Amino acid sequence: MESINLFAIISVALLGSLGHCIGMCGGFIVAYSSAKIDPNSSKISQFFSHLFYSLGRVSSYTILGAIFGYVGSVIAFSKTSTGYLYFGIGILMVLMGLSLMGKIKFLTSLECTISSDGLIKRIFSSLIHSKSYFSFYGLGVLNGLLPCGLVYFFAISAVATSSMLGGALVMFIFGLSTIPALLGFGYIIGFLKSSNFREIMIKIASLVVIAYGIYISYEGFMAVKR
Repeated sequence: MESINLFAIISVALLGSLGHCIGMCGGFIVAYSSAKIDPNSSKISQFFSHLFYSLGRVSSYTILGAIFGYVGSVIAFSKTSTGYLYFGIGILMVLMGLSLMGKIKFLTSLECTISSDGLIKRIFSSLIHSKSYFSFYGLGVLNGLLPCGLVYFFAISAVATSSMLGGALVMFIFGLSTIPALLGFGYIIGFLKSSNFREIMIKIASLVVIAYGIYISYEGFMAVKR
């Protein structure tokens, strides 16, 4: 994986976790924290509860990355097709960046809430009433499978790797990069939910997404020309 790709992935993940992820997953974390975590329990116990939740998300992202990476390997069967794939992916990234910035409504039609799906509600209800660490892991897995604009960006980045291993690595790095912000969410909830702070982080992440999308499209265009 090229260093510029790795830098873009980590940058968008870290910035996005402080902006987009806090907004999307914040309610989820507050819900399970209120229902499942005893405020009188030890800090270590609370830490492991949140950690298992995060590991569940990372597991889902890694599996999705492997799947999308495999799809990319099927599509990119020649240098020309790879060029077209990169060009199309770059355009999608630019659209996603503009959507994250609020300039267009490209992602809002794709994202949905838990309440919109009956099966997800039933699974969530079952997990939320359990106190085991596995239930926290299960909630993380469930959360990782829910539609999210930032996840879409990394999913198409996984496609661009044209490799199951590369795609899994992209989504694994994304998941790991979001852990610090979401682990600390419960401790500094007021600051992280500040609209001004979130807006700044999302805008910076959006600019990185747009720049990376332009770069990928350029690489695809040059590959087709050659």
